[in-house]
Amino acid sequence: MKILVDQDMCIGAASCVAIAAKTFGLDQEGKVYILNESKTVVRTSRCGEVVESEMTPSMDARETIIEGARSCPVSAIKVFEDDGTEIVL
Repeated sequence: MKILVDQDMCIGAASCVAIAAKTFGLDQEGKVYILNESKTVVRTSRCGEVVESEMTPSMDARETIIEGARSCPVSAIKVFEDDGTEIVL
């Protein structure tokens, strides 16, 4: 599973962090980020980054990550199967 977060879209509601605290965090600017070392910056803008990461063993369970992504009020988090198919949130 892959996780994509878009800091440009993030409004800092932190519902993702409340649900999946082993996977998501908020930076000093209140923008979501992924808590692991296996991440790739897809693009960078003035307001933040779009970061993609593979799921790692230190993260929350798959369903918890999906629920955290679903909780985002602005859909700043996307989740994909390994084959690239987006998991509909």
